[in-house]
Amino acid sequence: MTSIRVELSTGNYDVLVGPAEAGAERILHLAAGSVPIMISEPKVFALHGSGLAERLGARPILVPEGETAKSWISLHRLLEELARLDPDRDTPVVALGGGSVGDVAGLAASLFKRGLPIVHVPTTLLAQADSAVGGKAAIDAFGQKNILGAFHQPALVIADPDYLDTLDDRQLRSGYAEIVKYGLIDDPGFFAWCEENGRGVLAGHRDLRRQAIVAAIRSKARIVAGDVEDRAGRRALLNLGHSFGHAIEAEAGIGVLLHGEAVAIGMALAFRFSTERGHCPASDTRRVLDHFAAMGLPVRLAEAGMGGAGSRLVEWMARDKKNKGGSLALVLARGIGLAFLDRSIPPERLAAFLATSA
Repeated sequence: MTSIRVELSTGNYDVLVGPAEAGAERILHLAAGSVPIMISEPKVFALHGSGLAERLGARPILVPEGETAKSWISLHRLLEELARLDPDRDTPVVALGGGSVGDVAGLAASLFKRGLPIVHVPTTLLAQADSAVGGKAAIDAFGQKNILGAFHQPALVIADPDYLDTLDDRQLRSGYAEIVKYGLIDDPGFFAWCEENGRGVLAGHRDLRRQAIVAAIRSKARIVAGDVEDRAGRRALLNLGHSFGHAIEAEAGIGVLLHGEAVAIGMALAFRFSTERGHCPASDTRRVLDHFAAMGLPVRLAEAGMGGAGSRLVEWMARDKKNKGGSLALVLARGIGLAFLDRSIPPERLAAFLATSA
């Protein structure tokens, strides 16, 4: 079991990478005699949840599969179930599932009785390497991704790489996009490691998967620690490709594309736009596009059936939370491992770029 300490001004917690059963003792210790509540979805619960729930004595609540879980209706039903079970404020809520389960469970836990402790037990590569760490919880609304949410840091995260054996190739590729992101932000050595070992990560090599997950978690913990609530600009670097990606998801219809697929296209666009703006060497942008393509990830809008949608993406991007004063804010790059936040993007310049970026 590998233990990674996330140290924040608002409190510290551990991320354990290893068997979920071994981490169950930590959950029981956190529960301190109360009966944990497990939030999951039907498929994941059938694969992984029943044994863990029995071990914890947890009471299960199931939400819909996928992005459908992140809705007003699902959140309301979840809060109704919490009210029926009436846990005290020290009762841990165990979120077992991918990013969507973690998001809606984290938001419900933050709201109920002004906050129940949340334990994330992520079951997808994307959630293990990225979304389960950092404390962001949200639902989709008004056609926009993650527009309603809160910061609610976990009390504990348990990432069991063995859970990834049940994922299909598309889900694995989606999660891998978020792993590569950490090399592109500020760790060119890790990006080179991904170029060398990415195929092994996707193919199921256990040691390589563990290394990739641990590296991503360590990077995210370091970045989040300096900007817990995403206000100083440092944490915004984690959104490399996400302004484009969220717009792509919204335009396609939430849930049509997997999040990592949209973010892969978004990162490709961010590097191409950086090169056009004179920030990034074209050779670095080519390396990024070539690696994503080699891993089976899309890099162009046309690959997502969105050729010609560039102008509409700008309308979605104008609603991004990072924007201020009428200009668009984007995470761009001066090269691989040299991401930065540019708050002065002229909308017309971005629209012209996207119009030719099918």
